[in-house]
Amino acid sequence: MKQILFFLVILINITSFSYSQTATVKWYTIQEAEKLSKQTPKPIFIDTYTDWCGWCKKMDQETFTNPIIAEILNQKFYPVKFDAEGKESVTFLGQTFINDGKYGKAHQLAVALLNGRLSYPTVVFLTLQDNKYSVSPVPGFRQPKDMEVLLSYFADKAYLSQKWEDYQKSFKGRIQ
Repeated sequence: MKQILFFLVILINITSFSYSQTATVKWYTIQEAEKLSKQTPKPIFIDTYTDWCGWCKKMDQETFTNPIIAEILNQKFYPVKFDAEGKESVTFLGQTFINDGKYGKAHQLAVALLNGRLSYPTVVFLTLQDNKYSVSPVPGFRQPKDMEVLLSYFADKAYLSQKWEDYQKSFKGRIQ
């Protein structure tokens, strides 16, 4: 009986430890993010993905579960997950986007956000400048350490005064 109790305690501790090492991003729809951004301005972060994309799934498992990445996304952005091949119409910034098959399987909003360069995963930063959104797509898989630099660049508005290369060289992150 003592052995069973001992193993249960160990199992509970291991389970608690593994849960404490991951975090959850509060994902919004694009419409929710737009509405929230109007009420309390923050950049919108959009993870454009497809169901078949292995690198997208890897980024979900390894990057977006990192506690520091989740913290930055939840505090400094309105994070959105957007299926680039989704079938539902989406109204964003007063315009309705559909998936009409003109771009293969890609949704019109994905084409617009990615400037026609359909590569997955691609994260998109929408930053508000002079009451207009500036769209900055960044293609490719990012490890947590690399994502921290990228998120901080936009969260700290360093893009307004510093080149990406310079910011990246001087950045001191929390992820080792």
